[in-house]
Amino acid sequence: MLAWTVDHSSPAHLALREVPDPEPGPHDAVVEVRAFAPNHGDLEMLPALPDGTVPGWDAAGVVVAEAADGTGPRCGQVVTSLGTHGAWAQRRLVTAESVGTGPADADPAALSVVPVAATSALRGLRRLGPVLGRRVLVVGGTSTVGLFAVQLAARAGAEVVATTRDATSRERLARLGAHEVIASPADLTHDVSGALDLLGGPHLVQAFARLAPGGTLVALGHAAGQEEHFGYGDLFGDDGRHDRTLTTFFLGAETGLGPDMTWLATEIHEGRLDPVTAAVRPWEELPDAFAPGSRRAPGKVVLTVG
Repeated sequence: MLAWTVDHSSPAHLALREVPDPEPGPHDAVVEVRAFAPNHGDLEMLPALPDGTVPGWDAAGVVVAEAADGTGPRCGQVVTSLGTHGAWAQRRLVTAESVGTGPADADPAALSVVPVAATSALRGLRRLGPVLGRRVLVVGGTSTVGLFAVQLAARAGAEVVATTRDATSRERLARLGAHEVIASPADLTHDVSGALDLLGGPHLVQAFARLAPGGTLVALGHAAGQEEHFGYGDLFGDDGRHDRTLTTFFLGAETGLGPDMTWLATEIHEGRLDPVTAAVRPWEELPDAFAPGSRRAPGKVVLTVG
């Protein structure tokens, strides 16, 4: 089969070449990959991976061989899958625990955005507890996880405030459900009951400072690439600052993701959730799509496998 493999002799650290088909164990089903959506973390890891590795966490496609032990998806099912590697290939192995199923006529390109981006937003939002009628901040609203978080929080009944420094994205965030769009957490006029932070650094510190008593901030991402510095008094609990919580998040430690991915895939297919796809390109264009200096609209770049 063809697959994108790590090749450190290439400027992009990638080469499209023939590799052996993956050999399934008794718990593995085989998926014919139709589309995948690279994540920031996928691309960041490339220089550190050994030559010959098939990268990629997210992929969607059709099951072509069931697991020998009878678990997992059935032949012909459309699935969206999550794994540590192996997505950027014509076939990948999946287990019952690593897939969500989609409707039979679902578009794999739309479903390929589910595993990391949409599922992280859903699980992060749940950490805040019930948000109906509460004010929720999404820091980094134009990140892909942020775009999903805005939609999901709004559907859950929250009053959503999203941050972006891109003036052209404000209308889009409002259309997805944001009640208010600001440049940074420092611009908040009222405290929030919960916050999802995709940027880290000073943005996280500022967001924590605007939590109402009993509020929770979930650190979902670190796109700013900056350190967090809490000053003396930032963690005091007096003067209406009591019982605030800062919690970290790692999708790889989450369990039972299959039903959530199935629900998200259905919501996208039925048009109730925007897949926030920025572009759909043939997989041969993978290096060009993410070349240094290339400008992309907010949202996922999806590669379709020929």
